[in-house]
Amino acid sequence: MRLVIMGPPGAGKGTQAERLVRELGIVHVSTGDLFRAAVAEGTPLGLEAKKYLDAGQLVPDEVTVGMVRERLLQPDCSSGFLLDGFPRTVAQAEALGRMLQEMGLKLDAVLNIDVPEEKLVARLTGRRVCRQCGANYHLEFNPPRRPGVCDRCGGELYHRSDDTEATVRSRLEVYRRQTAPLLAYYRERGLLREVNGDQEVEQVFRSLLNALRQK
Repeated sequence: MRLVIMGPPGAGKGTQAERLVRELGIVHVSTGDLFRAAVAEGTPLGLEAKKYLDAGQLVPDEVTVGMVRERLLQPDCSSGFLLDGFPRTVAQAEALGRMLQEMGLKLDAVLNIDVPEEKLVARLTGRRVCRQCGANYHLEFNPPRRPGVCDRCGGELYHRSDDTEATVRSRLEVYRRQTAPLLAYYRERGLLREVNGDQEVEQVFRSLLNALRQK
């Protein structure tokens, strides 16, 4: 299967992506991972992306699309893939469509995990991170055994500045505004499958699998 997974910050997209690729036997293609690997390896596209990242600018679509193309042409993607973090805009979706058409392929579905904003705010503002090892905790869903202390290394847990309520609400507003046209684009093409993300992890996973069976 060839899929795209979408969802706002705090929707649990990463967790569900990992479970889906294991269940379906396909490759998880995360653009965040692609950028980090390309920059670290010093590939031509990685060096191009690094110029923009170092300047604090957005990486142009043609560079991002180029990285995705290189990854999808690798042999392990022949059995299927799950795109995570791409496309983010209608322009990128159109570029993806042209790319797949040139490869003789097409998307099977676009999965969107939807969660009410208040639930997302609660999830994101409750996160705590270890200063020493980077482990993640949540005051409600995954609390440490001792308040403020990492279970793994004993390091201090802190509240990230981008996890404050005001910042979280701003991030969610930006996400909704940017992705609304993209959701409409895929809905019009009959590819969008929307799933309620305000459930237990296992229930969300089952809902995603059921959504894929609707094809």
